[in-house]
Amino acid sequence: MKRLSILLLTIIALAGCSKPLPPEKLSYAGEWQSPEMYLLILEDGTVAYKRLQNGGSTSINGPLKEFVEDDFVVGFGFLTTTFDVTQPPHEVQGTWTMVVDGVTLTRTP
Repeated sequence: MKRLSILLLTIIALAGCSKPLPPEKLSYAGEWQSPEMYLLILEDGTVAYKRLQNGGSTSINGPLKEFVEDDFVVGFGFLTTTFDVTQPPHEVQGTWTMVVDGVTLTRTP
């Protein structure tokens, strides 16, 4: 029980460790979707992600740790996930899109 309490306190403390988006990456902020993926990136560095794939789902909710070129890393301590961004956010005919982990996402208005 004591270990569980320490683990919960550590997670809560780390949850406040998100880094706000740097000015040059503010175009990443927003709610991004495709039929199989949902990604929410807030300006304060909070990230929520869900992907449906192969009959299952993967979800991640955590702080943004850093950007590595166009990619971004989310998680706590050594428990992190790197999102592979092959096309950073860009506007095409009034619609914002980006490609993350091979999936084309559209920003919702």
